[in-house]
Amino acid sequence: MQSKRELTKAGREKLQHIIEMCKSVEERSLDPFLIDVSEIISTVKAYFSEWKIPEDLCLDAETLHHLASVIKLQSEWVRHRSTSLYTDPFLLEEKLIRITKEDIVETFLKAWHPIIALEQISLHSIAEALRYWESLLPLKERWKEFSSAEIETSFATREELIKQRILRDTAFSEELDNSWQELKRQVEMKGKDGKIHYWDFVATETYEETVHKAFMTSFLVTYGYATLEIHPLEEELFIKPYEKPITKTGNKQLVSIPISVSVEEWMKWKKAN
Repeated sequence: MQSKRELTKAGREKLQHIIEMCKSVEERSLDPFLIDVSEIISTVKAYFSEWKIPEDLCLDAETLHHLASVIKLQSEWVRHRSTSLYTDPFLLEEKLIRITKEDIVETFLKAWHPIIALEQISLHSIAEALRYWESLLPLKERWKEFSSAEIETSFATREELIKQRILRDTAFSEELDNSWQELKRQVEMKGKDGKIHYWDFVATETYEETVHKAFMTSFLVTYGYATLEIHPLEEELFIKPYEKPITKTGNKQLVSIPISVSVEEWMKWKKAN
């Protein structure tokens, strides 16, 4: 059984951990719905009677303050999805499983608005269409013309990545540190509030160099040199460097964020700049 001192210490550590998780959500590094609000409220209530000094009460109040910010972000996310008529694909799948085939057909017929009707074409056009389809070869004969080429896949070597200009012919740790220093310089010159728009940092005059910078930026985030800040409502993405590399800790797994660095996105950035 824990002593009163051990219980108080454990409560402080839990509240501090809750605050750190909420801050990660506020900085757009975590999905706000990964935070179990009910569980956190139960934890705060469980330890509230143990606080006797002002510092502990301030820690309790700070926890509730950050939890309120998370609830606000959850509310904004739900409001955005509801106003944009968003429907979760899993809910649609569940509805389709439950309804009968007859109901599906009836719903389809109500929503079906064909753009061609029999009254809009002539008998001559119908005859031409029939002759066309009758002259076509069977599908098994036509498909012979489209033979798929077999492509052998293998792992890319470091030399091949260097040749394709994805990696540089320098030590990876040195290149990673150079990218980090460059990010901090760019934030100081063009950034705001200690961060810079993702495309303003990775995009360059050539697409090849842009892909390479995006590649190195992913390692800056993975190794704790920087963090991504996502604004889903505004559809904006920022990157924020740390003064010192940090190590991610915690029992919850962080969300993986795929970012498309396509030629179309790069061309859009060039036109805007």
